[in-house]
Amino acid sequence: MSAPRVRFAPSPTGYLHIGGVRAALYGWLWAKQKGGEFILRIEDTDQARNTEESVGIIFESLRWLGMDWDEGPEVGGPNAPYFQSQRLELYREYADKLIASGHAYRCYAGKEELAAARAEHKLRTGQDHGFRFQSPWRERTDGDATQKHVVRFKAPSKGVIAWDDLVKGRIEVDNATQQDFVLMRPNGLPLYSFGCVVDDLTMGVTLVTRGDDHMINTAPQILMYRALGAEPPQFAHMPMVLGPDGKKLSKRHAAVSVLEYRDMGYLPDAVLNYLVRLGWSHGDQEIFTRAELVELFNWEHVGSGSGRYDQKKFLHVSAEHLRALPHDELAKWVVPFLAERGIEVTPDDATLLAALPYLTPRASTLIELADAADYFLRDAPVFEDKARRKFLIPENAETLRELTRRIEGASEFTLEALEASVKAWLEEADLKMKQIAQPARVAMSGRTRSPGLYEVMVVLGRERTLERLKAGAALAESGVDLSA
Repeated sequence: MSAPRVRFAPSPTGYLHIGGVRAALYGWLWAKQKGGEFILRIEDTDQARNTEESVGIIFESLRWLGMDWDEGPEVGGPNAPYFQSQRLELYREYADKLIASGHAYRCYAGKEELAAARAEHKLRTGQDHGFRFQSPWRERTDGDATQKHVVRFKAPSKGVIAWDDLVKGRIEVDNATQQDFVLMRPNGLPLYSFGCVVDDLTMGVTLVTRGDDHMINTAPQILMYRALGAEPPQFAHMPMVLGPDGKKLSKRHAAVSVLEYRDMGYLPDAVLNYLVRLGWSHGDQEIFTRAELVELFNWEHVGSGSGRYDQKKFLHVSAEHLRALPHDELAKWVVPFLAERGIEVTPDDATLLAALPYLTPRASTLIELADAADYFLRDAPVFEDKARRKFLIPENAETLRELTRRIEGASEFTLEALEASVKAWLEEADLKMKQIAQPARVAMSGRTRSPGLYEVMVVLGRERTLERLKAGAALAESGVDLSA
């Protein structure tokens, strides 16, 4: 069996939808596993909707995900160009081949003629569906090729088209349901199905992975392949990704753009992990590294039922990937999100690296992680107003001062020494930890939630810990916001 050649052929009409990326991901994993090639092709013949910005979004999204392509724009390859708008002469050439072989014809029937035929069908049958246009030009050869026309395929009316889908199994389509579909528009642009066939054929694509909403195109495409004397590629039609309500996933359910998940603080490996599991399984395993996905992916365990988007599960996967990443690598990912908060540090910042082990168990995204690291990296904490008013009050001022003295007197500035010093004081003074924990936490972090007190102290270091406790005691006594 030869190495597979798979392709991803998005249209540059907006953001890159995660549902489309999932179909591409399955092909990408298969190509990687089998030593094949992954081809990127841009289907930009929709002149009214295509934009250069959208082309850039496609490239940026795939690069962020780490889904590199072996052939395509900016990479090159033996089948260039990889923009459909630059391949128009090729489509005309193949349309002429089909006309010459008797599998297609030039149709000069206008919109009015087509509308009249459709109206006659409805009058005769009482139904809209089941209409098959019988062009009067199907067997004629006297048309003027310089006049406005479309090119239509001569669809058979008998027999069936069948294929063994890698996901759906055996599929059969009755040719009686086909009509003479259009290959080329009057303006010389190909229709989607014809452009796909010509491109996939000339690029040697051996496997087409796509959503099952494209299954309606498969039978006509197989007819075109065979009319051109070629065997069609394999097909794998994945069920659609649905929202929690069972309807097609859209913005009303969740973010659907790849780059939105980047901006929301998800790691690319977490996004790939979640997407691949929306239809594929490997026993009970939920969390996969990229290398594991490449090694373990197979078509046998791609389900034929639709996967439903679950935001809580997505966040769980994201959190697991955050925790699995080495802290020096994680620091590189979180630094841009700290910069968005006005905190400029480098990935090798000692305080950041010291804080991460205590912060990752509580975070699901890089945004949450940056928020949790915020007060460690500022000169002074930014106080939550409610926390300051509740805990930095006069009756807690002396408690904070005494805690400061105890911390100053600790033999070493370690978790164990700090805990021993504070415990000894609590026993002497007959105090409970809960009586000092929140005032101290707010004084050091500005918040009511943080890692353990001693962990916060160790990350801040002796000097900054004492500075913040003293400032907190003064604020508690005076009621003046010292961070303003």
